[in-house]
Amino acid sequence: MTDQDTSPTPIKVTLYRWAGQWGPFKVKIPCGECALTVDIIEDTMASELNGVPVKLDVREWLSEWWKPLRKGAWHAPIVLVDGELVSEGEALNRGVLAEKVMNIATERFPVEGNQLFGKESCPHCTRAKKYLDDAGIEYTYHDVVKNPGRMYEMFPRVKAYIGEKTPVTVPQIWLDGDYIGGADQLSDKLGINVEPQVNRARSSLSPSRWFGRRSKAAAA
Repeated sequence: MTDQDTSPTPIKVTLYRWAGQWGPFKVKIPCGECALTVDIIEDTMASELNGVPVKLDVREWLSEWWKPLRKGAWHAPIVLVDGELVSEGEALNRGVLAEKVMNIATERFPVEGNQLFGKESCPHCTRAKKYLDDAGIEYTYHDVVKNPGRMYEMFPRVKAYIGEKTPVTVPQIWLDGDYIGGADQLSDKLGINVEPQVNRARSSLSPSRWFGRRSKAAAA
């Protein structure tokens, strides 16, 4: 997903909108929330989910009403992600969509290359970037505050290594697709001596349910 160029199996987002015909019954009045949900999905795919292989399939609810009913959904607009119900009967919450898609994507697509997830106000993120710059290592920086989609990515990826109960902090770093950890772990990896600081604290983002990504050029 991060810097993923191809996807043999894109994540499928299915929307059943208030439209279609079944026997003598036909939808004549358009659904404003359905149209809004289409716009929300497309905009989320272009921003928070940018770079994630996602396929949108818009269906007519009345023509296929029994299909979403199997998932327990009856009221359009109905949104499924890889066959799992995420929203029904109201305009879609884009955060719910982004989090669900990212959770699937982090399991399906591994991290590639050198990636640094951080935030502008974090001194340890600045320290980590300097380590990489001084070592001449090219990397992609993801501001998890400015781009929530990248935070939705960072959390499940990091939790897979540190466990669910450990707070997630920034920076979070991968080199050549391998998980490194934070700035201190990066300094150890690069053989950089760091003076110990008793009052050093890491920038924790937990327990907020957000996540992260973006290209280095776009984040500059």
